[in-house]
Order: sequence, then C-alpha cells, then structure tokens
Amino acid sequence: MAARRVVPNIQSAAVQESREFYGLLGFEEVMNHGWIVTLASPSSPQAQISFMTSDKTAPVAPDMSVEVDDVDAAYAAVRDSGAEIVHPLQDEEWGVRRFFVRDPNGRVVNVLGHH
Repeated sequence: MAARRVVPNIQSAAVQESREFYGLLGFEEVMNHGWIVTLASPSSPQAQISFMTSDKTAPVAPDMSVEVDDVDAAYAAVRDSGAEIVHPLQDEEWGVRRFFVRDPNGRVVNVLGHH
C-alpha cells in the first residue's frame, strides 16, 4: 500500500473567502461538493487544501485526508493496530471509499481511495 497525496482539511464558515485568499497564492478550485471545496496548484496538482463546513456523512470533520492506493488494506492495517476507527469503511456517493481514524495526536484522518 502507498500514500498518493495528503490534503489538509480546514473546517470553515468562510469557504468563499478562503477560496479567494488562497487564490492569491495560486490555488484554483478543483472540486466543489457544496459542503467541501478543494483547491490545487495548477503547476503542482498534488499540492492541495480543502475547506469544509462539515462532513456530509461522518460525525466529525477530519483534520486531513490521505489518499492511498488500497484503502481496504489500509483499513485492515489500522484496525489491526488497535487505533480508534472514528467513521467506518464505506463507499460514498461521490466516488470514494473511505474511513476515518484517530491518530496518536488526536487528529482525525480521512483515509480514502477512489473507485
């Protein structure tokens, strides 16, 4: 299993203002589901940041997202380690399979794979 990208997720009531501010630093909108907006650098598309009002299907907003090439293997490894699963492994309507886990620092990590 390999990590493909890491995206900080910032819970925000100022999504539009954040989009405009980070636009000043060269970021452009690459995804907008209404409740979450992801911005990326056109010259380096893996450089991303997301802003969300709240998570659509989970009880908490994650602090970061980690995209992996095998989310089922990641889930098994994390579960077997005894780490706290905050949101169960499931397929989402927007084309990802994901789960949330709490890291040793108390941060909630959205681990996902596209399908």
